[in-house]
Amino acid sequence: MEKAPRLKAEIWVKALIRRCEVAGAQAMVVRRGDASAGVVLVKVNRLDRTASVYSPARAGDGSLIWVAGTGPAPVPEPDADAYIERQRKFDPDIWVVEIEDRQGRHFLQEPVG
Repeated sequence: MEKAPRLKAEIWVKALIRRCEVAGAQAMVVRRGDASAGVVLVKVNRLDRTASVYSPARAGDGSLIWVAGTGPAPVPEPDADAYIERQRKFDPDIWVVEIEDRQGRHFLQEPVG
């Protein structure tokens, strides 16, 4: 079985930001990682001092899914930032995209588990 080519992180990030803008949400790169292969974390800031952070993972069949690294419910924003900092220490090449959306939309097209 042939796998589809992996999209470069920088291109994927630009597409995510564009999806957010089209839907009326603000999104920005707050940490730039490796342009080709950096892992991307998505922080959704609900603008009420809470946030969620989504991390990529692989499902049992190898497909990309997203998991709420900070748990199923929004957490205080400092807790979300602490999660990101722990991930950055583990992998200094990560990207962080912050989406500001009062509805808490993440705009990820892959499944979120």
